[in-house]
Amino acid sequence: MNTGSTTAAKDKIAAQLLEAGLVDEAGLAKGRENQKKNGGSLGQALIKLGLIDETTFSEFVGKIYNLPVLSLAKTDVEMECIDMIPGDVARKFQVLPICRAGRVLTLAMANPSNIFAIDDIKFITGLDVQPAVAGEMALKKYIDKFYATTDSLASIMEGIEDDIELVEEMEDDDITGEEGQNAPVVKLVNTLLAEAVKLGASDVHIEPYERSMRVRYRIDGILSEVMEPPIKLKNAITSRLKIMSELDIAERRIPQDGRIKLKIGTKKVDLRVSTLPCIFGEKVVMRILDKGNLNLDLADFGMEQKAIDDIYEAIAAPFGMVLVTGPTGSGKTTTLYSCLAKLNNSERNIMTAEDPVEYNIDGINQVQVREDVGLTFAAALKAFLRQDPNIVMVGEIRDLETGSIATKAALTGHLVLSTLHTNDAPSTINRMIDMGIEPFLVASSTVLIMAQRLVRRICKNCKEEITLSEEALKDLLLQPGTSVFKGKGCDQCNGTGYSGRQGLYEVMPITPEIRELILDRAPTNEIQKMAIKQGMLTLREDGLIKVAKGVTTVEEVLRETAVAE
Repeated sequence: MNTGSTTAAKDKIAAQLLEAGLVDEAGLAKGRENQKKNGGSLGQALIKLGLIDETTFSEFVGKIYNLPVLSLAKTDVEMECIDMIPGDVARKFQVLPICRAGRVLTLAMANPSNIFAIDDIKFITGLDVQPAVAGEMALKKYIDKFYATTDSLASIMEGIEDDIELVEEMEDDDITGEEGQNAPVVKLVNTLLAEAVKLGASDVHIEPYERSMRVRYRIDGILSEVMEPPIKLKNAITSRLKIMSELDIAERRIPQDGRIKLKIGTKKVDLRVSTLPCIFGEKVVMRILDKGNLNLDLADFGMEQKAIDDIYEAIAAPFGMVLVTGPTGSGKTTTLYSCLAKLNNSERNIMTAEDPVEYNIDGINQVQVREDVGLTFAAALKAFLRQDPNIVMVGEIRDLETGSIATKAALTGHLVLSTLHTNDAPSTINRMIDMGIEPFLVASSTVLIMAQRLVRRICKNCKEEITLSEEALKDLLLQPGTSVFKGKGCDQCNGTGYSGRQGLYEVMPITPEIRELILDRAPTNEIQKMAIKQGMLTLREDGLIKVAKGVTTVEEVLRETAVAE
């Protein structure tokens, strides 16, 4: 196709975008300016500027060329078709082979007018090509997904012998460099870790079974399978990860914990590694701690303003105890780090006891708890009090000894921050009393308790309004006519309708009235009623506010929260 016809096609798309009312002249001018500056297509420029969403643009292109439009997240891709086209060709033309019917190959393309691409792929495959339209950003994502994994695995699997048990350690921590890339299992492990970081996974699970092995990533709180390596690599993969995390590769009978520091391109990432002996081998779970994703500004957490004001007032106190509660993985540590970041300056001595230390923060003295040598939370806390601290953070109050020392520290001029595992803020009071801490100590030391949960955010690209009956809105305590949203599912969110996570927060300051109830050993529901009367939003109420704001779905809130008694 000559340059003139290419220009004509571009002009045709621009003219029809205007005619369809999808952009105006000013938007088109902005798109062309962005395209000239950054390269790429006009459609991609308009999408990046937020002037049109990718799904709408793909449907528009499909209509122009009278071609089917594919949502790649909802499309089954035949792996034998992936093997027909080399990865470099797929990337060059931004195309993805989908399926084959006889002599016809269905090819997803962002630009179906690219005759060069169609002709080259006809020549490479020896098949007729049936173009279909897909979003450009979605195509890039799925080309990376299919070809990064298959290309790497294909080269990795070549030359792997049945008796591989162990590979040499890399010379440095840069897993995208050339060092250490010759050993096939090293390449496989590096591919798994780099892809997990790229996709924003929080955890990687590597699980051996009797006749198979699987790898799963946890993304936005949900586990999904990404790979099934050959079972013969089971011991080699585990050994490689143990070497990287400085664990004992010969010890396969007991659990072990370690840490890996990686450099992926310019990004530095920590991984917390845990191994667990199972009947068919060791399961390895890695928590990815990406400091680049750590947001330490409470104002960006999506809290309601009263909650933020209550927290800031509590941590501004010269002494007392602030507790954050919730299940594992609900973001408690991040909230505590945010409080510490707010307080961190050269005038204060801040000390933390953590198990494990998740992120290193300059200006804060962080201690890793090691129960095997007697460095428990209680022992660390006792030592801290001889180190002239202003602020102390204890990773978790697990027992009476730790709780007693923490409450007494809070009463003797120290600000103490810690976490507990309870369902909501009011029940934390009786949890501490049940632990054996006297009610007068709990009442006089505690200044604020916060409970939290994480829910998935609705994908902004495929967000759509749904209709709930007046009865359903009433049951949810939402106002009649409240707009409720969900994600339809698109390529950018892998068809889930969700992208990212949002916290729900229940913040309970310990007021004089609540203090009286604690001293009287009042039941949890009475403390809760008083807190609600004084303006506390329960987790469910905060979640429904997020639903009304279009941040998350009703289903997510109902899954993570309970109705107040």
